[in-house]
Amino acid sequence: MLTRSPSETLTDQLANRFAQRIRNRLLPPGSRLPSVRECAQRHEVSPYTVVAAYDQLLAQGLIEARRNRGFFVRESRADTRTEPAGAERGTRASPQVRAQPPVDAATLIRGMFRQVDSQGVQMKGTPGMGVLPAEWLETTMLGSAVRRVSNATNLRTLSLQYGEPAGDPALRRALSHKLAGMEIEAPPEQIVTAVGATHALDIICRTLLKAGDSVMVDEPGWAVEFARLTQMGMRILPVPRHEDGPDLAVMARYCEAHAPEQRPKLFISVSVLHNPTGLCLTPSHAHRVLQLAQQHDFLVVEDDTYSHLAPPHATRMCALDALRRSIYVSGFAKILAPNWRVGYLAAPPALVERFIDTKLLTTLTTPSLFEQAIAHCLEQGQIRRHADRVRARLDAARSRSVQLALKAGCRFVTEPAGLFGWVDTGVDTDRLAQAMLDEGYLLAPGSLFHAVRQSSTLMRLNFANTQDSSFWSDFVRIRGRL
Repeated sequence: MLTRSPSETLTDQLANRFAQRIRNRLLPPGSRLPSVRECAQRHEVSPYTVVAAYDQLLAQGLIEARRNRGFFVRESRADTRTEPAGAERGTRASPQVRAQPPVDAATLIRGMFRQVDSQGVQMKGTPGMGVLPAEWLETTMLGSAVRRVSNATNLRTLSLQYGEPAGDPALRRALSHKLAGMEIEAPPEQIVTAVGATHALDIICRTLLKAGDSVMVDEPGWAVEFARLTQMGMRILPVPRHEDGPDLAVMARYCEAHAPEQRPKLFISVSVLHNPTGLCLTPSHAHRVLQLAQQHDFLVVEDDTYSHLAPPHATRMCALDALRRSIYVSGFAKILAPNWRVGYLAAPPALVERFIDTKLLTTLTTPSLFEQAIAHCLEQGQIRRHADRVRARLDAARSRSVQLALKAGCRFVTEPAGLFGWVDTGVDTDRLAQAMLDEGYLLAPGSLFHAVRQSSTLMRLNFANTQDSSFWSDFVRIRGRL
């Protein structure tokens, strides 16, 4: 709540709070601010104070007033893109084929990892965050591995020379062995390391796509992927995600609605423990996706970021396809220290050298010290044992979190699995997220997981961060106000 202060009026405090959130993208462009009455009730101030604060924000150019609709965060840029070929010719293309406006993922990037609010106060909780709690990831194996590599190898050589372009050979051998255990046959020569899984995805897109190309992606899906592709000038084609996998009919329409040169070049998908729904692809659906890829000549990029948390024998398209029309992407940030940016891709032989060229243009070198340390941990089975412990801990957390969420009146849209739950709250989660932020909680509203931001009653839960009954008490109380 705002407090009276001789140095700052209530109006200034409220205006500064909204301004800080707008600048930090906790309120992205196009977001609707609370109504004057709602804002006054939430912050326990008079409507006059809210009107004066909004006037300040208007004067600063941070918001705009829309007649009979309220106050909105000012858009940073207008969408000037045109509809794809076929739309004006009356084809059967789905309305989703329309070009997507720029997507701002800063709410997810900055908000999910912001531990203090705009006033510098420590947050109470991060139920929407996309990573495991730091204490779950604490382990001595990484430090020990770095010391071992440093002692066993000439540290001066590691530090003063560029690393192997494709990645450290020991790590690529270890990764090849790891993938074989998942029934993905990828010799070391078909593996390229990257600075995290996100960088691996970026390498693929920069190599295979050019501005204006069409890319199919899961929806709901990863907001950062939507924003990254949009910034590169790609045309995003969202594919609804169902219980057994992506909507095949929508994929087929996308492929048929365009001229051959404008058809989708890639389909980027999370097959296992999909973010945010937690769903896993079924074998029959995986086969049908690969058949579509063969029929319409597009590549499948399989993002397996949550592989360490996955159930045994989960279906992966790259295993069924043997890396002919598919590319595998994964990393270690979700199960180890997030700041150790070690990821990788496994690809068809014909694409490997092209990917290495792109990697060198974006990073110049390979962090050999970290890669050799990861290789040592893989070879010794330390990462596998660590992942086993984390999965057991997550299973227990999920059970507690699900019970609390159901008791709070939430409904799970999909069967709870993995790190995330996809739940229906019954209220607009954009409004809920802002109200909860005032109480010190960072939520992940459903609008963040759509290619075009739209209001939603859904939100993503991180099971590891939602075991505290006090959070759910605050959640119920604040939702009741909405």
